[in-house]
Amino acid sequence: MITKIQQHVKELCEIDQKYGMRAYNTHFLSTVKYAKILAEKLGGDIEIVEIAAWLHDVASIKGEYQEHHIKGAEYAEKYLKGQFNYSQEKIDQVKHCIYAHRGSKDIKRETVEAECVASADAMSHFDDIAAMFGLAYIGHKIIDTEEAKQFVKSKLQRSWNKLIPEAKEIIKDQYDAAMLLLD
Repeated sequence: MITKIQQHVKELCEIDQKYGMRAYNTHFLSTVKYAKILAEKLGGDIEIVEIAAWLHDVASIKGEYQEHHIKGAEYAEKYLKGQFNYSQEKIDQVKHCIYAHRGSKDIKRETVEAECVASADAMSHFDDIAAMFGLAYIGHKIIDTEEAKQFVKSKLQRSWNKLIPEAKEIIKDQYDAAMLLLD
């Protein structure tokens, strides 16, 4: 099932005109990696975390960025029920992870799995700083270099502030290096 979900997300990225395979390679893969590490470390349900990590930004690549946490949770339910007849209890857990992953919204994370996915989402931003500049220039159409630099720095600081302590421990060196470079 996980392999099929991964392939589905990859296919969606391949046809996306805005973020494309860049999102798959620089964000989804990294988010899944960190989500699984955190789930193992914190005793979370790895299956729930991995599924939610694969599906957390699907609505963004389908053009629903503003409410992608809401639309993504709805998409996950339809997809998991329709493709895999996944149990409603597990679907609800995945949906909560997707809904609560959004750092710019004040949404309470009610499970360790939701904490894992939200932190992993933020941690992925530190794996490829160049991709963050791509987001600034392409995604947000910022053309001034200094403005792009400030956008990236601010995004990384917000991402850092969203992390649980266990995630900060894993990513601290990357955060410190990014802040040094962006100052």
